[in-house]
Amino acid sequence: MPADDGRSSRYLVGLVGPCGSGKSTLIAALEARGYACRHIAQEHSYVKDMWKRITNPDVLIFLQASFAVSTARRKLNWNEADYLEQQRRLSHALANANLIVDTDSLPPDEVARRVLEFLER
Repeated sequence: MPADDGRSSRYLVGLVGPCGSGKSTLIAALEARGYACRHIAQEHSYVKDMWKRITNPDVLIFLQASFAVSTARRKLNWNEADYLEQQRRLSHALANANLIVDTDSLPPDEVARRVLEFLER
């Protein structure tokens, strides 16, 4: 169900964060509310501002998750150096994010609630 004031259809929301931070889950929740979203795979790119070059969203949301939580959520077979490399690749997006949400201790519905509250302001 779209936001009542129609703001959801007026701008593009970009989502970045390390693997397992909850980007896909949040996109599903936002799109169900009428928001246009783009999952930006910045964590896999060597181009520091790819998020801006390719998508250039009106709003950039950064979902953060620790190495331990990311690995548990996605059953990832990687090491901490891989995670730290993703964090390095995400640093430009992190510095330019309009909203940063640490998802480690939050259930998906609470992440969505916080982001929707921010977007609907």
